[in-house]
Amino acid sequence: MEAFNKQKFKPRQRIWLILGGLVVLAILLYQIPPIHDRLSWRLDYAWIYIKGIFDPVEAVPTPVAQTQPAATATPSPTPSPTLPTPTVELSPTPQPSPTPLPVQVFLPSPKNELEDLNACGPATLAMYLRFYGWEGDQYTISEIVKPVRADRNVNVEELIYYSRNYTGWLNTEYRVGGNLTVLRQLIGAGIPVMIEGSFMLDKAFYPNDDKWAGHYQLVTGYDDSRQSFIVQDSEKGPDLWVTYDQLKLNWQSFNYVYILIYPPSQQEQVKAILGPDWDPEVNRENALALAQSEIDANANDAFAWFNLGTNLVYFDRYSDAARAYDQARTLGLPQRMLRYQFGPFIAYFNTLRNEDLLALADYSLERTPNSEEALLWRGWALYRLNRKAEALDSFNQALEEHPEYADAIYAVQYVQEH
Repeated sequence: MEAFNKQKFKPRQRIWLILGGLVVLAILLYQIPPIHDRLSWRLDYAWIYIKGIFDPVEAVPTPVAQTQPAATATPSPTPSPTLPTPTVELSPTPQPSPTPLPVQVFLPSPKNELEDLNACGPATLAMYLRFYGWEGDQYTISEIVKPVRADRNVNVEELIYYSRNYTGWLNTEYRVGGNLTVLRQLIGAGIPVMIEGSFMLDKAFYPNDDKWAGHYQLVTGYDDSRQSFIVQDSEKGPDLWVTYDQLKLNWQSFNYVYILIYPPSQQEQVKAILGPDWDPEVNRENALALAQSEIDANANDAFAWFNLGTNLVYFDRYSDAARAYDQARTLGLPQRMLRYQFGPFIAYFNTLRNEDLLALADYSLERTPNSEEALLWRGWALYRLNRKAEALDSFNQALEEHPEYADAIYAVQYVQEH
């Protein structure tokens, strides 16, 4: 009988040994960087999709009921402090009137660079810098601003930091509240423009995915006869035509932000094109007025309300900003909005609306579990709610997702000392 049992189970033992060996081999192979890079994000997205089946994605949470008055077109329940009028820096000599723009301008297209995982920011910046003879690529930039490959967002400020600190022989600026005329004028002056806007993903990454996402593009030409711009796209390829109307529509959801990189010799020319918007304070005032005008034209425009809040945050008008964001949330925002823009966190933090802050941070982390910004603000909400240990865990997670994240380092030190 004993010999019979040994013969019966020996093949089964072999199967288990083979399976175990294959599992060990798979684990070892997964550690090899090229294989890990190819598979890790696919496993992450598979997990996100499976999770979405059992825990369906809901809409951005609406505001927690407040005792303050409801938002109005201009959310100012009390008179706002008068902002000082900034002095606009003028050129040493008067600038001539702008010459009429040609009906079409096509700047040389830099070598296109298709983005690595969630790297449209570094890839687009690499193309921009390459226009001026820079010899790096997106990985050169990502080493500094995106050290963790899985990081799904690189902010405008991070890209500006890289350009100013690592390509200092060029001037770098960014502004908000841009328009199609300024784009055409800058391109006409030989300066490409990098913008951030929205686009629709080709596939759903979880059930009920609205497919809305943020994306950078480099604008290098235009043709009035076609009413279209030429853009360099790190996902879809070089020299794509985008209509004026479509570009403006996509651009609005990011406050019409644009990045300018140009040789110092063109400084005065850039000043002349931007006019009052050269001054960052005046630029924000103008962007605030633009958002208000869009609300006046369509009070149901959620992006206009969101932009209003973002520009109010710039002026530290947090109560007004919070009410603007309330209205945007009530009207409805895309599921991934808080992956890219963090004004609501700042507004709710500064108005002591801890429940709203925590709800939005948690929602953002459901969509983007490795968002260092959402982890940071979740930590501050937890700290405010006297959940200090959980707050420290959240801050430390933010540091794991983005090593040397200065805001998280400060948060850890602050909580440990208090």
